[in-house]
Amino acid sequence: MGNEANLRVVVIGGVAAGMSAASQAKRRMPGAEVIVIERGPFISYGACGMPYNLEDPSREMEDLVVLTPEVARKKRGIDVRTKSEVLAIDTERKRVRYREDGSEVEEELHYDRLIIATGARPVVPPFPGTDLPGVFLLRELDDGIAIKRFVAEKNVKKAIIVGGGYIGLEMADGLRGRGVEVHIIEMRDRVAAGFSAKPAELAAEELERHGVGLSLETRVEAIESSADHRLRVKTDKGDFEGDMVLLSIGIRPNRELAEAAGIAIGETGAIAVDEMQRTNIQDVFAAGDCAEARHRVTNAPTYIPLGPTANKQGKIAGANAVGAGERFAGIVGTAAFKVFDIELARTGLSLEEAERAGLSAFESSSEHGTRGHGYPGGGRLHTTLIVERGTGRLLGAQLAGDEGAAGRVNVYAAALASGATVGEIASYDLAYAPPFAPVYDPILIAATVAQKDLARQR
Repeated sequence: MGNEANLRVVVIGGVAAGMSAASQAKRRMPGAEVIVIERGPFISYGACGMPYNLEDPSREMEDLVVLTPEVARKKRGIDVRTKSEVLAIDTERKRVRYREDGSEVEEELHYDRLIIATGARPVVPPFPGTDLPGVFLLRELDDGIAIKRFVAEKNVKKAIIVGGGYIGLEMADGLRGRGVEVHIIEMRDRVAAGFSAKPAELAAEELERHGVGLSLETRVEAIESSADHRLRVKTDKGDFEGDMVLLSIGIRPNRELAEAAGIAIGETGAIAVDEMQRTNIQDVFAAGDCAEARHRVTNAPTYIPLGPTANKQGKIAGANAVGAGERFAGIVGTAAFKVFDIELARTGLSLEEAERAGLSAFESSSEHGTRGHGYPGGGRLHTTLIVERGTGRLLGAQLAGDEGAAGRVNVYAAALASGATVGEIASYDLAYAPPFAPVYDPILIAATVAQKDLARQR
């Protein structure tokens, strides 16, 4: 790989996938010219930390930056061009057309290998008022900076959050930590989309315990400015007023640039890639939140945009852009987050997702203590396992409780990757010590209960 002289790798996008790709390409082939074109002013930052940073007024949101453009240029030898937007890709001539911020001059840049890491953007709902002052989206670091500044400068007393997914719940936690009254409006019948009824119920109870208002099965129709310069969120079940509104109803892949260049889009709506992160166009790769991934349970393309996936896909795209032959193993959709004092985590498929994939499955639920009997502290952990009828193969796991959900979900993720059955999981040799787990860990208990439920399914 190191013998190819003057190879130019152009990366579109400079956050998780983009900088992982650029760094890996430069590491594998030091002589290559690696150029990153990033639309925003920042690269390589921990976006998932924004809700937690918001809670602490003494911290700057910029603390989440892992790598600056200056360090990337000087220490890694990567030509990072921030505040520059790619306008078009010409795959026949191997050119990208871009423009620097504030300039009216469009420039062309030749590439030998191109890596598209354009990420995703928040879904902007179609109702009026989304562009009013005080209405925010949260995706990029600039968004977090703007929200934190607004909360402080406007002395925000009440916030309305539209959407009860991961980000909405984490932001509710962060805003309550700042003393802000919070009300969540969710159009579904539960918060924490993708979770089963019991974990979602525990999350809702925790919100209520911490004074967060919650309106389920409620549809927003418009946002208006009220006479006293507040914001009024109009819904099919009445109006809600606040000093700010956060729209958090999902994200969609930034695929338009690729699509316009003739790069194939998959059934999920994201850029289609193979296990080497190659697109349908020679010498063009894609990675991160703009790209699909293979689900290891269904063996089908899926779109689950998460930071670890973006970093791993970016690393593989960067390596393969300079001649490696690495393959991305796929994902099982492992995720965890905190809602005030409880943890929620999931991996694999929900029951609804399993049924949509054509799998015959059932749910098995259990609850157990997180530490040894008599050891102080600890709490309860609820587990829902999704199991394939007949075979007993684990298809998914969801956990919610006082502690231990985020750690234990990784065991289930490993089990999914190996195609384990609940019977095999029940025999796992897991660690026991009273400060960490009872003799029969909640993982073992949940698998044993699922075995019994499986037997009753036959």
